[in-house]
Amino acid sequence: MCGIIGYIGDKNPKGILLDGLKRLEYRGYDSAGIAVLHDKQVEVFRCQGRIEALEKRLSNADFKGSLGIGHTRWATHGAPTERNAHPHQVGAITLVHNGIIENYLEHRERLQAMGRKILSETDSEIVAHLFDLEVSQGKTLLQAIAAVLPRLKGSYAFVVLSKNEEDTIIGVRNGAPLLVGLGDKENFVASDVQAILHRTKQIIYLKDHQIAVCHRGNVEIKDLYGKDTPFEVKTINWSADQMEKAGYRHFMLKEIHEQPQALAQTIETNIDHQSGLVSIPELSSLRSWLKDLDQIQIVACGTARHAGLVGRYYLERFARISVKVDFASEFRYRDPLLSTKSLVVLISQSGETADTLAALREAKTKGAKTLAICNVRESTLARDADLVLYTNAGPEIGVASTKAFTTQLAMLYMLAVEAGQANGNIDETYAKELTADLLKLPFLAERTLLLEKQIEKMAGDHLDCSFFFYMGRDVQYPIALEGALKLKEISYAHAEGYAAGELKHGPIALIDRTAAVLIIAPKDTEPTSAPEGMAEHSKTLFEKTMSNLQEVKSRGGKILAFGSENDPSLAQHADCLIQLPAASWALNPVLMAIPLQLMAYYTALFRGTDVDKPRNLAKSVTVE
Repeated sequence: MCGIIGYIGDKNPKGILLDGLKRLEYRGYDSAGIAVLHDKQVEVFRCQGRIEALEKRLSNADFKGSLGIGHTRWATHGAPTERNAHPHQVGAITLVHNGIIENYLEHRERLQAMGRKILSETDSEIVAHLFDLEVSQGKTLLQAIAAVLPRLKGSYAFVVLSKNEEDTIIGVRNGAPLLVGLGDKENFVASDVQAILHRTKQIIYLKDHQIAVCHRGNVEIKDLYGKDTPFEVKTINWSADQMEKAGYRHFMLKEIHEQPQALAQTIETNIDHQSGLVSIPELSSLRSWLKDLDQIQIVACGTARHAGLVGRYYLERFARISVKVDFASEFRYRDPLLSTKSLVVLISQSGETADTLAALREAKTKGAKTLAICNVRESTLARDADLVLYTNAGPEIGVASTKAFTTQLAMLYMLAVEAGQANGNIDETYAKELTADLLKLPFLAERTLLLEKQIEKMAGDHLDCSFFFYMGRDVQYPIALEGALKLKEISYAHAEGYAAGELKHGPIALIDRTAAVLIIAPKDTEPTSAPEGMAEHSKTLFEKTMSNLQEVKSRGGKILAFGSENDPSLAQHADCLIQLPAASWALNPVLMAIPLQLMAYYTALFRGTDVDKPRNLAKSVTVE
């Protein structure tokens, strides 16, 4: 989860490295450092804390070189201290690392037996020693790396320099993201495109077991044996402006407000306007096969898993296919029952989530078809899955996911409608109504954002609550889970999400006058051609949720309700009510997510936490 930047060219690297680290800080902010090579000497500056502390330490530093590497850390091995910060320098070698070396202890013991002095607690320093051992025996940096890599177990991305080679930095990838940016007489290496997009749009995405040898004038891509290997240069369409806050106080708030546009972009490319039907181009090769599915397994982590839980309701209602949802971190360890008639749907904003990638490999070994729902093009998940559906949300910088989540819901909705068409569970009339309904979603999201001031006041009025219960039924239950997660992530308030019907099975014991209970209870509308019983189903769910509300109220809990406009029943019982635009059963979860995101944002803001950089968290979890 650490952030990596490397530069080689004819410019002073100090500003380039610091700027890149600032753009990568969402990947880790426990400590940071840079190293610059000049006249066969490497100067290293490291410090505990955030980039601002490093920048202050470097304020009077004057570098002569034009080659350097930088790192911002999310701690795994070793506490977030200066001695554990990167870059690590050992003899001729200086390196930065993202990932985990699983067998580092055995290497550490061998190095100590040889008399090597190890200064940090990290696995990364061990690798620097291993590279230095090879270089000290006369090998080039590339030869040293090729000799050591087969002895390492785990996931990693390294960027390495040797003080003996002033026109070379080398990047290596295995299981952790790394890319190369091509410039004019300069080249870059980074863990994320955000670090360098304002400097170049020409990108080489490294594959596992590839080595990038970067000089000022050219880049060579090698395999583990040092032989040239084919590569492809991609042109990135995201603009540098999309990476900026555009006047918003935080990236998270900006990305909350970008949701109408993000939803429009996700939906538009998957609609056949001539027929008025959902038509996902990437599914053309899968449509006939969809008829024969006997199960769908959705696998994801965190917020993406909550999207998958909503997706289960969509797929089971519209396609009538049995769906299971699993934590990616548990999936491969329980020996899942899969076959050639199984579809495994893997959801990840970044496409680099380590547990989700491991689940993908497990699914493939069992012969299942794999489909990725992802936001980042050319990510590992997107490349390795059989099919990929892009959410087109644009770059998401805030650690707490917002627009990625709602666009994942939109994509799952479209997947369910298309699967229902393919297997005959949805007729054309109903499919057209569902499609027409979906096309209203960006407009409804815009209207929902107009409630921001009300939600800001709600957050400010309930800062003294000791904990927050989020409750919802049916398709709103995953939204309750997601709302609670958002609040925990960025405000550090204690919050839990529950299926409303489970309240009386234990959690109600915690309800008293210090508790805030956020009840998600919209009144669903249904298309006129919906199957018989759908409207009655929605009415029943609402009535049962109202019963749960009464249970909370009778025990003194504060009721913060999120419902539909012009609903007097909620207004009579809630201490505070947010009324959203009326929408269908399937669209209400998307709309409900937005005020809960704003509730988390303003609670965090009032509590004084760092909204975009919450403690102990990073944007992409690229290690297990």
